Amino acid sequence: MLIIALTPAHTDGGSISTKLAGVILASLSSGAGELSFLGLTHFYGRFSLASWSSGTGAAGLVGAGAYAVATTSLGLSVKFTLLASACLPAIMLVSFFVILPLGALRVATRKAAQYRSIDNSHDDEEVEARHTERDDETSEEDGLLGPAGDGTRFVKASERGKVSQAWASFQENLNRSKGLFFPFMLPLLLVYVAEYTINQGVTPTLLFPLKETPFEQYRAFYPAYNAIYQAGVFISRSSSPFFRIHHLYFPSFLQIANLAILTLHALFNFIPNVYLIFLIIFWEGLLGGLVYVNTFAEIADRVPAADREFSLAATTVSDSGGICIAGFLGMAFEVWLCRWQVSQGRKYCTMS
Repeated sequence: MLIIALTPAHTDGGSISTKLAGVILASLSSGAGELSFLGLTHFYGRFSLASWSSGTGAAGLVGAGAYAVATTSLGLSVKFTLLASACLPAIMLVSFFVILPLGALRVATRKAAQYRSIDNSHDDEEVEARHTERDDETSEEDGLLGPAGDGTRFVKASERGKVSQAWASFQENLNRSKGLFFPFMLPLLLVYVAEYTINQGVTPTLLFPLKETPFEQYRAFYPAYNAIYQAGVFISRSSSPFFRIHHLYFPSFLQIANLAILTLHALFNFIPNVYLIFLIIFWEGLLGGLVYVNTFAEIADRVPAADREFSLAATTVSDSGGICIAGFLGMAFEVWLCRWQVSQGRKYCTMS
């Protein structure tokens, strides 16, 4: 955030590359944080997952809403708004190391260390046994090599054992991921591809004459759409203690329908006013949040406790992958839709 805020506003190659580096760092931290913290909710009981989902929804709502209010209503610069927000990640450090009870994590860490110790001892015994067998079979060669050769062969055998163990662990995790793909990962992937293609590729072209809207500038449309979308996400991500869905594909297909409707409107301009667009964007946020929170709630219900932490963390690949795919689709969508609108005499997407 600091990198983006402190680079110049002009768009020469150096400035753009620096800002992109800031975006990449933000994405890396966001993805790593989600993968880690979502998996850790397994150790804090069922309500922790609902709290996590609600918190992520609130973060999007507060972030998008604060940016829209600061830059549109208060007239503050983008640079000042980003600098004022740069201190917020420090709250996460305080929350984790000061507020969050760490006893459950310490117990889990000790148990995992014990399991690793037992496994490693067993592996070392196997390696030593194989080494002893080879010694018996090749005693004449060992006499020529001496003690140094014995130590070298033992280290190499131990290293091969660790590599084999790591490869076996990777294969096991891959097999576990295959079992998660169709019931959990695919519907989450679909909903994220659809909603982020809408957000990044379609909504920048959902523009109306300013006199028919509550806005004074065309650049105000996108932050408003984003804030409305995040409001829907927050509500639905906070709903799991009160409302659950078990058929995850149904809202995913509804989200794809949203993408089709808004794309057709961007092409043919049949929705009469911006307020109906607001309603569809809010509905989009509701659907996205519902699939997110209910996917992980279903994992918590249906996956055995021994596999639950891994399953929660592994499934986050779907939303990250969906956002990545949608990013590439969105670049093509926005350029295509804007060119189409300009060819039809609607040049709003080229205005600010």
